[in-house]
Amino acid sequence: MQSATRLTLLLCAAWAATVLYGEMGAYWASYLVCSWPSSSPSSSLPNNHVKIAVVADPQLMDSSSLGLPSSSVALQAAEFYTDLNMRRSFQSAILPFKPDVVLFLGDHFDGGPYLSDEEWQESLFRFKHIFSLNEQRSKPHVPIYYLSGNHDIGYSAFFSVHPEVLGRYEKEFGSRNYQFSAGKVDFVVIDAQTLDGAKKSKERSSSWEFVKSLSPGNASHPKVLLTHIPLYRPDNTPCGPHRSSPIINQRVSYAALDQGITYQNYLTKETSDLLLSLLKPVLVLSGHDHDQCTVVHSTPFGPVTEHTLGTISWQQGNLYPSFMLLSAGPKLSQNSTDMKPEVMTNLCFLPKQTHIYIWYICQFALTILLLVFWPTNGLGSLPCLNTFIGFMRSVGAELFSRTKEKNDEDDGEYEMVFDAEGSMHLVKKAVTKAPSASSDSRVGRGSVVARATAGKHQLEPDSSVLVEMGSEMTSDDGAKLARTSKLKVRKVLQRLFRVIQSIVVIAALNVPLYMMLLFKDWIDH
Repeated sequence: MQSATRLTLLLCAAWAATVLYGEMGAYWASYLVCSWPSSSPSSSLPNNHVKIAVVADPQLMDSSSLGLPSSSVALQAAEFYTDLNMRRSFQSAILPFKPDVVLFLGDHFDGGPYLSDEEWQESLFRFKHIFSLNEQRSKPHVPIYYLSGNHDIGYSAFFSVHPEVLGRYEKEFGSRNYQFSAGKVDFVVIDAQTLDGAKKSKERSSSWEFVKSLSPGNASHPKVLLTHIPLYRPDNTPCGPHRSSPIINQRVSYAALDQGITYQNYLTKETSDLLLSLLKPVLVLSGHDHDQCTVVHSTPFGPVTEHTLGTISWQQGNLYPSFMLLSAGPKLSQNSTDMKPEVMTNLCFLPKQTHIYIWYICQFALTILLLVFWPTNGLGSLPCLNTFIGFMRSVGAELFSRTKEKNDEDDGEYEMVFDAEGSMHLVKKAVTKAPSASSDSRVGRGSVVARATAGKHQLEPDSSVLVEMGSEMTSDDGAKLARTSKLKVRKVLQRLFRVIQSIVVIAALNVPLYMMLLFKDWIDH
């Protein structure tokens, strides 16, 4: 029983360590292994740079995500744990870097274009809660910029028929085409869903007019192009070492009668080339793909790097969610002319939440197996272990023993004997051994010899006696079997009770800890 108690306490400690790391420590580890980018590995980020945290594709789950009704318990559980994971990531791994600006690259919702106004407002409330937008009132204001994604407003074939989704988005998140500055760097936000739309649509025309209105070629203010849909790249273009899923080649689906696009994973080549030639960006940031990808576009004015960010959500097909730290400098307040504007990026990865939950399941299975099969008297009661321990002890005694073992043959009496020269010697007395108790050997003169009784003098037992003895043996065997069966059932019940008791103790100590961590991260501060 003492061994079972020790095992229970050991499992309690193991589960406490697992819960603390899985629900809190893993996010701290993500923060500790990442840092703001700098021009050299040995130097830290200069204070005259604007620090920007970039997040892509939160894509909050809703009734359109899993095909389940909004009242489904399974959907509500999936929404809760997905929202909780993103809130922890934002609170524990992104905000501790104290960014000056937060940038979202689109797809804030999952079924945004198809949600009713009530469902859309509910998703908006969850979005603000996850990313602490409701807490901005009590904290120093951090500017937040948004891009529209296809899961927010749909593709051009959809919002050309349902223009109300554009108004609903702009009312909350602002314009879909705009420009802002961070440091001496201009960030150009483009509604990529309209660029390849129907040629006569006003949404496409307004987006291209905005792009053409920007002053091109201003060397003192480099541009960073922000587009939710990545630029065109040839099929099977390598995505760099951070890619975790197969590369998806170009796919574009057009609606009939030039009504726009129903799906695309990259902008067309003509649109991409025109954007690059008009804006001449030094960097392109995009989302939409849910996985990391870094490509270099060849242009007449030099190579342009594009970083496609992976999703921040662990439920959107990427086991390795991520975010980006970007520094733009120098700040606009710096009047020094010898500091060249620069943009630096660093990709950071978040905890692998799927792996953490698999770890929980495996540890639970291991806990059950240990509780069920752990010996009652500990590992010392296992025959194989006892044999091994005995063998190791004998080996140790043989190797490290300093005294010779005593030989029983050395025991005896000695007598003094003088030789002819008068020298004394100790001589061991002869020991007379006791005769063996053989049945046919004689003990001595006058002794009685005991011999085995001859078989012919043995009496044959009566048959009735044999029958009675047989019946008595049968009844005794049945009683023994019954007692053995009862003992086995009793042992099984005792072991089952011990397992249930240990599980209750482990849960009583760790479930409150788990619930405390849930509420700590979920409640607004």
